[in-house]
Amino acid sequence: MVSSSFGKHAGGAASSQSAVPEPSFAERARTLMHLGRIGSLSTLSRKQPGFPFGSLMPYGLDDQGRPIFLISTMAMHTQNLQADPRASLFVTEPDASGDPLGASRVTLIGSVVRIPEPDLVAARTVYVTGYPDSKYWVDFEDFFFHRMDVLDVYYVGGFGVMGWVAASEYSQAHPDPLSEHKNEIMQHMNADHGDALILLAKQFAGIEAQQAEMTSVDRLGFHLRLKTQDGVKGTRVAFLREASDPSETREVFIEMVRQARQR
Repeated sequence: MVSSSFGKHAGGAASSQSAVPEPSFAERARTLMHLGRIGSLSTLSRKQPGFPFGSLMPYGLDDQGRPIFLISTMAMHTQNLQADPRASLFVTEPDASGDPLGASRVTLIGSVVRIPEPDLVAARTVYVTGYPDSKYWVDFEDFFFHRMDVLDVYYVGGFGVMGWVAASEYSQAHPDPLSEHKNEIMQHMNADHGDALILLAKQFAGIEAQQAEMTSVDRLGFHLRLKTQDGVKGTRVAFLREASDPSETREVFIEMVRQARQR
């Protein structure tokens, strides 16, 4: 089980909702990397020494969260890496709506090197599974698998939520088990259970609201955007217990609504 942390802002201080458990930054970074699958790779330019060179870059992930790239020797970023393996990979939250600065993003910093022969079969399997069309060029003579050995991680969860994550913590973390289903869960709750969300906000967060919208959900709880008499507010509500799949999530919601109605 991945450890949880409390909400943080720049400087690492606890937020006003520090009593509500949240996934750690390491877990959130791993979750975002799991969902993203396409990022911006910045290498050090050979043509203009010292300047970063950005490239659109699909990637796979190994079991330690290390990005795997299939790149051609003819590509400028590959030539840059051959001269200097230091690079960064920037990944943003896929399909994020609203202000892009309020969306999650993560930057991985490390060295990108050719994957050694003993690891090639596993790397190929991971990459081709994620990108089936790559089977048409994976065996071209000028294409090779590379991997980023992560040195450091910087995570931004939105406005005022940011911090460095140790590479060791990142590699040991796991993607949130609800990450593949969260959009479906949120759409269902917002479309069919708006009154229940208002009730949960009142009973579990102590906020009276006229409207409530679920904006995020994970194994430990969910975030709400609330329309109140004093304006728009945000809050986080913890689950009664950890939810590891949509079925458990539904059971927890039903139990929480039942408790709220009995109070």
